[in-house]
Amino acid sequence: MSDCALCSAAGPVQMVAVDPVGDIALCATCAAGLGGAVAPDPHWTCLQSAIWSENAAVQVAAYRLTHALRAEAWAAELLESVWLDPDLLEQAQAQPIAAPTTSAHRDSNGQALVQGDTVVLIKDLTVKGANFTAKRGTAVRGISLVADNPDQIEGRVNDQRIVILTQFVKKS
Repeated sequence: MSDCALCSAAGPVQMVAVDPVGDIALCATCAAGLGGAVAPDPHWTCLQSAIWSENAAVQVAAYRLTHALRAEAWAAELLESVWLDPDLLEQAQAQPIAAPTTSAHRDSNGQALVQGDTVVLIKDLTVKGANFTAKRGTAVRGISLVADNPDQIEGRVNDQRIVILTQFVKKS
């Protein structure tokens, strides 16, 4: 028995091919994630150290998983700070893992919204309690999803954090 190359969990591991750079030993959770069964979970914070590995296959696997989880704040930060050799980055981006689509938040056109997206207002909106109108065409960057209401998002407009109904935005 050896340890998982990504999370360092001791126990049974399986060899998983990370095309085109090689094979690595992964625990069942990490192997399933690399296979596409990735969802937000505290387990994936292990990628914050794995992505800095000297092993190219570990770096590529960690990058692909982190990219799939980019809606999570920690993953977005990690992607901004990580540096990979340009050839290795190209290989990592060549076979992305689909991001989890658990969000019920949808814009006016039915496109799924995720944490950190940029949206554009499609209508002038009077902001209650703030005495200003958010103009049509205003870009709202780095939105947050309201967890208990799929019809609402939060974002900054005119340096104020406001709640916006998803029916009045489109993803850009």
